[in-house]
Amino acid sequence: MIKVLLVDDHDIVRMGVSRMLADIKDLTVVGQVKTGEEAINFVCRTQPDVVLMDVQMPGIGGVEATRKLIQRFPRIKILAVSAHDEEPIPSRILGAGASGYITKGTCLDEMVQAIRQVALGQRYFSADIATQLAKNWANRDKASVSPFDALSPREMQTTEMIVDGKGNQDMADTMNVSLSTLSTYRSRIYGKLNVDNDVKLTHLAMRYGVAKKE
Repeated sequence: MIKVLLVDDHDIVRMGVSRMLADIKDLTVVGQVKTGEEAINFVCRTQPDVVLMDVQMPGIGGVEATRKLIQRFPRIKILAVSAHDEEPIPSRILGAGASGYITKGTCLDEMVQAIRQVALGQRYFSADIATQLAKNWANRDKASVSPFDALSPREMQTTEMIVDGKGNQDMADTMNVSLSTLSTYRSRIYGKLNVDNDVKLTHLAMRYGVAKKE
């Protein structure tokens, strides 16, 4: 029996997936949580086989939660689930240690196949994700690497919250750091990306797909 943990900040998504998986004989949903922090706490108590991890959530988010889980529990399998298939989101969470990536438009049969495959230690990418990854690697041979690749995980997390419009105190609380440490992260980001304010940082993030263009 494959034990599955669902991680998504939308109640209706978790409940829907849980109901769909309820009839699959070799799968059992052992928990549902809505943040990366809750996922880490749950796994510490009850180690599931596969975590269906939403990529974009409040708090530390799916990428950082995946990185922390893989560091603490190397054998756990993370299957990323997102509404988005655009780079660099897939590459970032796969780089954090996820074993696969599917979109929220994936049908039940494919989701079950993906869960079973990553539980066996294999990789799984839905067709649209595989296409994006192939394009990304092809472009790396022809174009310059994104400047955001130079950022550390903490700096990348800070960048994402800045472009999302989070306030300093909110960011510091989320990351569990002081305002002084947060200021240091921001200074390092500015230096590495050659920008001098949050507006320029946001524009650069939009250019390289780190932030969504409205």
